[in-house]
Amino acid sequence: MMTAILDRRRDLELVGARVYADGKHGADIGVILGREPIGVTATTDVDEILAMDADCVLYTPRTARIDDVCAVLASGKNVATTAFMFHPRRMAAADRDRVLAACEQGATSVHGSGLNPGNLSGVLPLALSGMSRTIEKVTLQERADWSVYESTGITFDNMAFGEPVESISPTATEFLAFNSSIFSEQVWFIGDTLNADLDEVTATVEAVAAQQDHQIFDHMLRAGTTAGQRWNWTGLRDGKPLVEIETLWTVGNEYPSHWPKPRHGWTLTIEGDPTMQTHFFSLASLRREASMEEHVRSANVATAMQVLNAVPAVCEAPPGFATTATLPLIYSGSGFRRG
Repeated sequence: MMTAILDRRRDLELVGARVYADGKHGADIGVILGREPIGVTATTDVDEILAMDADCVLYTPRTARIDDVCAVLASGKNVATTAFMFHPRRMAAADRDRVLAACEQGATSVHGSGLNPGNLSGVLPLALSGMSRTIEKVTLQERADWSVYESTGITFDNMAFGEPVESISPTATEFLAFNSSIFSEQVWFIGDTLNADLDEVTATVEAVAAQQDHQIFDHMLRAGTTAGQRWNWTGLRDGKPLVEIETLWTVGNEYPSHWPKPRHGWTLTIEGDPTMQTHFFSLASLRREASMEEHVRSANVATAMQVLNAVPAVCEAPPGFATTATLPLIYSGSGFRRG
């Protein structure tokens, strides 16, 4: 995000950044990014961030905290985040009330989006639904092998790949429970916005074991430990599934024969009149040679740009929650511009 602001967005100014390593405190952000100094320093001090004169904070932590967001909002800064708050109507009431109070205090708004949950499970279904006469079911399938994803802290520490298969459940750890909750929230978002009148949203996961050892960057995934997770979040009305998000995630690229076999990436299907299907896949390029690292990074770029491009609209929104259903269409802020 920071390089995109510096290189591509003439309408945005980078005024600060929070870092978590003591060695980066006080360092020039340009130097941290491996470029010339830009005259803006990073800080580990949250109070410094809250005291800055800024219009919006891009909040993208590995572990999201309501307290952090409320403090930023109350300080008079809008928030765009990839971490949570995708559908405030289905947040815990106490958390929703705290956020709204902070928005009122700071005259600010907060927007949650990204890729999935985010654009592909929110904006895209709504956009395609504009061509529907009736809808019977909305399904989004995500298939990905995480073997090429360098953030092994997320893969192994947070998502619990490499752990015993019997230990994986929607509530097994604080992170798995949080991760499951934001996908459930996204199912509610589609259902509520498209008048599904859902009775409930269920969450299930099937963990499968590796058949052999796999070296994944600095981690060894041992045979017999979790190498695949098939998650399903399903919105039901009268026992009938109307909205479903399914993620088919593997590490080590051992794909179970009994799992569905969509193409890698994201496949959105709207059953109805008419029935529609679209497939999304991000790459570094289709015209030039690119490394696998570049291809993997492209999905991270897409996630970040979705909220960065939303910043002007978030700043203009009235105090409170600004969702993908209430904001105007978000599109590239730089587009074909030369830089």
